[in-house]
Amino acid sequence: MSPLIDRKSGKRSVTTIELVDLASMPAMEQKLGAQHRQWLSSLGFRPTPGAVAVLPNNAGGLARVLVGIDRKEPLSVLGGLPQRLPEGIYQVAEDTIVEDRELLALGWALGAYRFERYRKAARPAAQLLIEPATLRAVQPLMEAVFEVRDLVNTPTEDMGPADLSAAIHAHATEHKAKVREWVGDELLANNFPTIHAVGRASHREPRLIELTWGKNSNPKLVIVGKGVCFDTGGLDIKPSDGMRWMKKDMGGAAHAIALAGLVMKARLPVRLTLLVPAVENAIAGNAMRPGEVIRTRAGHTVEVDNTDAEGRLVLCDALAFAVEQSPDLIVDFATLTGAARVALGPELPALFTNRDQLADEVIGAAESVDDPMWRLPLWRPYRRMLESYIADFANAGPSRHAGAITAALYLERFVPEGQNWMHLDTYSWNDGDRPAHPRGGEAQGLRAFFKFLSTRYS
Repeated sequence: MSPLIDRKSGKRSVTTIELVDLASMPAMEQKLGAQHRQWLSSLGFRPTPGAVAVLPNNAGGLARVLVGIDRKEPLSVLGGLPQRLPEGIYQVAEDTIVEDRELLALGWALGAYRFERYRKAARPAAQLLIEPATLRAVQPLMEAVFEVRDLVNTPTEDMGPADLSAAIHAHATEHKAKVREWVGDELLANNFPTIHAVGRASHREPRLIELTWGKNSNPKLVIVGKGVCFDTGGLDIKPSDGMRWMKKDMGGAAHAIALAGLVMKARLPVRLTLLVPAVENAIAGNAMRPGEVIRTRAGHTVEVDNTDAEGRLVLCDALAFAVEQSPDLIVDFATLTGAARVALGPELPALFTNRDQLADEVIGAAESVDDPMWRLPLWRPYRRMLESYIADFANAGPSRHAGAITAALYLERFVPEGQNWMHLDTYSWNDGDRPAHPRGGEAQGLRAFFKFLSTRYS
């Protein structure tokens, strides 16, 4: 059952939601009758963000709902209501104090999400009645975010490399795209050595999945997503608390798949390539060892300083392959470093790019759709932290400083100076419920990048 309903889909009983803050509350009180003003007074209602007051009618039902809001955060205004209000159908008052109806509706939809593959929700979410044009604008974004959340929430037993491949094939079928894959030892035969090295110890073979779509004459766009379906850390094994949620280490792939789906659904005039290196970083007798040197697809030799810095290894071969196609733009998503979370917290992904103009454009897009991110620098003097005495460079180093930056600098080694490139280091997770963001898998930067791409390739 969709949390959003087209207003033209038929007559029904609807309860109106009134949005209020401190500035608008006096006018709202004048709008209400004496009985409801007395009711609010008895409740002690104050229009602070998140406050809700349900006003009854004479028949014992709902007359209307008052919701305290912060106008600066439109996505969260309705995000807490679908599971909080009684089941039924609601609509926002026509003379609401928040102008962006699309963000209001999207926030409601995202707050209604529950992951139900293994356990049904305790109750259906309340539904919001919206205009047909708003539904057309919001539904693709809602479905894309739900896809990211579903993919990330699914345990690795049901979301291994082949399952990521199946998700990509589903998009290919829907949009008449082409898919090819290199699986297991085919990776070595076709010069993807680092992807193979990371995934070779798993009982489920590593693979690189490529989807292509669009006219050859259009600008070339490559989207890359880190698909580490589970990360034990390898022989540099993680402690139990660090390993607990590593089913989400394919969050970058989930973002890339969903963004590719949005691009195709919107029929943006691009020649799209989606690349997902899909592996499990497991432990076995043939596991990648610390101290090994791998010659990457790009020809660089890399010393494996730490087997838990595996994401940059699977990405570097995919990036090298992307560069060979001479695209207009490469965008990669990855749950790459805990250091980005230490620097920016769980809600603010770190953006890196080799072009100031690209940074300005995507951050502007992020602000316009309430999907924030923060740019961190590609501070090249920190390349010294990845020095190796036997290889061109290492995948990690002894210093714990600037971990998100050094990881991005590692990736940058595989992107030529003249190539437009952006990298998003995302957490892909929400540790605790907040409006529009239920606990579990999360999409970060997805809407921002789609807004940016829609503008760039309009």
